[in-house]
Amino acid sequence: MPAKEKRCFELRTYYAAPGKLDDLSARFRDHTMKLFARHGITSVGYWMPVENAENKLVYMLAFPNREAATNLWRELSSDPEWKEVVKQTQANGKLATKVESIFLAATDFSPAVASSASAEPRAFELRTYKTLPGKLPARLARFRDHTVKLFAKHGMGQFGYFVPLDKNKGADDTLIYILVHKSKDAGAASFAAFRADPEWVAAKAASEKDGPLTLPAPDGVKSVFMMPTDYSPSR
Repeated sequence: MPAKEKRCFELRTYYAAPGKLDDLSARFRDHTMKLFARHGITSVGYWMPVENAENKLVYMLAFPNREAATNLWRELSSDPEWKEVVKQTQANGKLATKVESIFLAATDFSPAVASSASAEPRAFELRTYKTLPGKLPARLARFRDHTVKLFAKHGMGQFGYFVPLDKNKGADDTLIYILVHKSKDAGAASFAAFRADPEWVAAKAASEKDGPLTLPAPDGVKSVFMMPTDYSPSR
């Protein structure tokens, strides 16, 4: 089955320097997003973890394809206005100490990824699954055939499901997806109901008859609840 969503996505995580998270966020709000749009880079969403001891800003971009992503980033980095923005905003030191980037493709069961704004606050949950060697196809099949439907049954919004494009970033063993909840507490309640659902219990048992699919804790499943920034297209 071909993927509904053909674009290439990039999930980026910035670790702000001490005391610089607000300045970093302001640069996105006041400058970066406009420059992204000028160069044909689509801003999908910008979030900060609810528990943010590492001063993270997480965001997702969309490109027509991987080649376009490379070319558009090159164009942006050469833009004189962008160079001036960086110079001005980093006059008193760099705003970020580290940047992580993962290029992603949507799975064939992912909804089309679309930004949307809700009148009510929403919490976004970024979940990363690391599978045991050779188990990613079985993990994807379980999501395609069972999990996605059961998430909907238990009131979880589904923003997108992705796999990394690069082997050194998890192409062979990683599933990354984003859910949407009314709140962090609502998300926890939905997951509790989901895990207790007899249909899920049966699906999980059947898919793991030859052994578990995921690495043992704490590496197998990671969850980060995030709140959208005030300038995020998805909020």
